[in-house]
Amino acid sequence: MFKLNEKINNDTFEVCELSLCKVLLMNDANYPWLILVPKVADVTELHHMSMDQQEAVLKDINLASRVMEQTFKPTSLNVAALGNVVRQLHIHVIARFEDDATWPGPVWGQKEALPYTNSDRLQLLKDTFQQLQSRA
Repeated sequence: MFKLNEKINNDTFEVCELSLCKVLLMNDANYPWLILVPKVADVTELHHMSMDQQEAVLKDINLASRVMEQTFKPTSLNVAALGNVVRQLHIHVIARFEDDATWPGPVWGQKEALPYTNSDRLQLLKDTFQQLQSRA
């Protein structure tokens, strides 16, 4: 049975659910930052899933990437699956800008997270996902 990792749950806000992934917003206002977690029990690596599941995850990553580009118009997107701290498979989709807090370096361990003080970005992301899903 799928259960969201406690650390991920504590560090994020739920945006929506896609075909296989739960989409979460990282509680760090320094960057527009989504985390996609496949709703598959006990999976730590992408290649541990079936090909059908991997294709569904890729579809969800592509949709999340389009949402981030459409919503925030970033210089680039960082898409990564890292499991060094949290072993549950999760994929980061981070909008990066030349004037962001750690450009051009990585976001991890560089700057303390800046918690959101309101839900504007979360609502914007929910609205954008809803629009894109209605067109699919």
